[in-house]
Amino acid sequence: MSMICTTTGKTAAVGLIRGGAAAFACVALAGVLAPSGAAAPARPIRGEATIAPGREGIVEVSGYGTRLGAGATVTLRAPAGAEVTGVPLDAPGYRGSLAADGRRGTYTVTGTPRERRAFPFVLAVPEGAVPGTRLRGCAVRVVDAGGAVRAAGACAVTVGLPGPTLTRPESGVPLPARPEIAGTAHPGVRITVRDKDHKVACAATTGADGIWRCTPDTALPTGANRLQPTASLNGVSAVGEQIQITVTDGGAAQRHA
Repeated sequence: MSMICTTTGKTAAVGLIRGGAAAFACVALAGVLAPSGAAAPARPIRGEATIAPGREGIVEVSGYGTRLGAGATVTLRAPAGAEVTGVPLDAPGYRGSLAADGRRGTYTVTGTPRERRAFPFVLAVPEGAVPGTRLRGCAVRVVDAGGAVRAAGACAVTVGLPGPTLTRPESGVPLPARPEIAGTAHPGVRITVRDKDHKVACAATTGADGIWRCTPDTALPTGANRLQPTASLNGVSAVGEQIQITVTDGGAAQRHA
């Protein structure tokens, strides 16, 4: 199933900010049954779930296409290596619970609540997960009070990247036209640093210690500017926070290069 995650329209995507990185996740459900037991057209969410190693992201389960009555349950089973660590929905008529081993999270309908179209589960991806890989085995089920499965499907969770950081230069300090630029990121990623005009200032690859550094090949222009790093590995990427800089004499540096 091809998936593209968005935050508009009827798709479900939410973010949980942990350690300066945003993690996103979406769930697709199929095989929906009408309350009578007759087959009904599925209304799956189309999206990609991306959570960085060692981080948590909120997975929203929706698309089941039927009103849930008292005693019904919505359960998410974590993909291999990951854990369900939270059921943060705070709404009357729903009770969340977690399995002791972290493998499942469940919402149970406790009365006659207002209809909901999304149930959030917090999913934790292990620190050693490889960016760009797909975690297997994530599954969701909607079961009514009588034990009949009303919807079933799977969520696709891709391991993302934490955002890279800039440790040098310092923001607000006057700089030469070719300052050393350095920071930290996930080991082995390719770092590209761009300026305010989205031009590449320099690039580097992080070492095993997660440290990277580079120096612009071409002098940066004199005056106010900004720098922002992007990390990429195995088809996934993450953008770090930008810093404001001021170059004192870029033209002079170019003339004397």
